[in-house]
Amino acid sequence: MSSNGRHLRGTLITGIVATTLALTPAAMAQGTTSAKAQAAGKDVATTLVFDKNPSDPTDSRLSVFKGEKLWATYRAGSGLGVKDDCVRSKGWIPNGNWKIKLRSRTYDGNLIKGYAVYLEDMKCSQGTATRTEMFIHSEMNRDGSEGRTEPRRWDGVGDHKSNGCVKLNPTDIKKMFRLLDRKEIGWPTHLRVVS
Repeated sequence: MSSNGRHLRGTLITGIVATTLALTPAAMAQGTTSAKAQAAGKDVATTLVFDKNPSDPTDSRLSVFKGEKLWATYRAGSGLGVKDDCVRSKGWIPNGNWKIKLRSRTYDGNLIKGYAVYLEDMKCSQGTATRTEMFIHSEMNRDGSEGRTEPRRWDGVGDHKSNGCVKLNPTDIKKMFRLLDRKEIGWPTHLRVVS
């Protein structure tokens, strides 16, 4: 995607985040008081947004917003090049709001180890399959160190491929955890996936 296309998508993502914040139940219940607090930078939600690149799903972007302010963007991939989100273990992650169930720096699953954000199950766009065992993760050992063999060793951009999860390189996922741990940012409750 061209840089102009990325800029336009970034502008659209910011608009989606702003619209989502403006329509939160708390904002509706509190009316102008909530709007003033948000304008002052208080009670503003942190949002993770995964923007799927239709040209190359392994060259997508995961962004961190606090309100409408973009704090970070990381290259991320999802799937094995299959754009059908109903194809388990190959298709990219379905669009929608994925609830974050767990986050860990020492996750010890069968396939996923180390820094990981575990997402709640969700039906695919056609409703024919439920995508389970979905994460934001990387390739590393349980303690966050680099492994010696696949799938624990990061070898480059080809490792952005996944079985559908959102996959970052080890340096970026560690940076994201440090950023979201900061008191003024905080962890979001959901991952928003768009395309």
